Amino acid sequence: MDKPRKDTLLLAAGVLGAFGAGLAAGRSIARAAGPGTTKEGLPRASLLDTLALGLEVFAPLVAQGVIIRRPPMVALAERLDLDRRAVQRMQKLRDKYGRGPLMLPLPIRQQAVVLDPGHAKRVLDESPEPFSPASTEKRAALAHFEPQGVLLSTGAQRSERRRFNEAALDTVNPMHRMAAGFLPLVEEEAAAMLAAARDKGSLDWDTWSQAWYRMFRRVVLGNSAADDHELQAMITRLRGAANWAGFHPTMRAKRERFLARIQEYLDRAEAGSLAGYMAHIPRNSTTEPRQQVPQWLFAFDAAVIASFRALALLDSHPQATGRVRAEIAERREMHPLPFLRATVLEALRLWPTTPMILRQSTARTHWEDGSMPAGTGVLIHAPFFHRDDTRLREANRFAPELWLDDSAARDWPLVPFSDGPVTCPGRNLVLMLSSAMLANVLDGRKLALAPGRRLDPARLPGTLDNYRLRFTVEE
Repeated sequence: MDKPRKDTLLLAAGVLGAFGAGLAAGRSIARAAGPGTTKEGLPRASLLDTLALGLEVFAPLVAQGVIIRRPPMVALAERLDLDRRAVQRMQKLRDKYGRGPLMLPLPIRQQAVVLDPGHAKRVLDESPEPFSPASTEKRAALAHFEPQGVLLSTGAQRSERRRFNEAALDTVNPMHRMAAGFLPLVEEEAAAMLAAARDKGSLDWDTWSQAWYRMFRRVVLGNSAADDHELQAMITRLRGAANWAGFHPTMRAKRERFLARIQEYLDRAEAGSLAGYMAHIPRNSTTEPRQQVPQWLFAFDAAVIASFRALALLDSHPQATGRVRAEIAERREMHPLPFLRATVLEALRLWPTTPMILRQSTARTHWEDGSMPAGTGVLIHAPFFHRDDTRLREANRFAPELWLDDSAARDWPLVPFSDGPVTCPGRNLVLMLSSAMLANVLDGRKLALAPGRRLDPARLPGTLDNYRLRFTVEE
């Protein structure tokens, strides 16, 4: 067995073993043999339901990689339909326990799972107080490469860092103020990628992702970072350690080299890059710009994965492809591409790149059936709300219209970029770059999935392994 596959299978076994051992420990588990309520009045899951939740929801997500994906485990999840099974488990819990939030009988901490769409929207709308994004799990993971990033910050530090992130990423505008400089970079990298695909005979994940990483580095840090593969290797290694959260030692020396490398680019502040743009944004002693950039490089992975899956969706939906081609033909300079953006958002809804949205309560909160203690971890399982086929008629089909009329997203927690005050500040930048890359790739050419990989439009898969997608390219 090859080492990566062995490592990931061992990780999955370790997650299951640790979860089972944690449940078996403590007298609280003995009292939780059956379903009930907490002393505060909220429903409490039984031991068997908690174990099933761990085996069918938590463990597969952790095994696939929360911070950076493990391709062998993504392939296994697709083969065993694990993500669809996770949604089905969440549906059973909702049907059994009602609105919730559902408290889990863990001996080591208070943990709640959100089952109701109204509760999900409340948690997101009331972040960062009293539902902080700086949860214990997130601190343990992200500290490996951005210990002073905005997601791990609180109070005045968080406010300042959030302000800086929003200013640098131009959060409120569909088209970033630097779009005139960024979009030609996308065009250049798309052309180079297509040339490589022609030489190779197909467009595969490696060709696609490497072009994206070059483009990201140029956009964020400047043209001089285009071929900085060492920087990419460092963040990949640090994110790999972050997958293990607190179970992996912090590689402080590597982290410092990585942050120092980013600082070099920020000091250079190349014109036409985010590094150059943010050099003119006011800051104070708590801003820590170099600690905000790693999150951007990390989060851009969502664009790489989602846009490749978007190509697969378009391959399986000819009518949508026709609409895309019309949009490309009619596009105007510096204007959004709404249908392509909606296609990327659909890829993120159907296969969320952030399936677990984590919060931690900073104060006691009150719900219809009881109260939740301060310090409770709160989990929103995005695939449950995105793919709940008992409540959402579009659950398992391609429905870009959801995003062209945003009333649907307001009425139901469709949260590919989270939501509320803590929503991803880079949402519009990601969608701008993703739609531009897709437009450049599809303009004047036809892409088709390799035989045996085409999707069934009537029932899209619960998991889509982006690493195994391969497209033929016809000019």
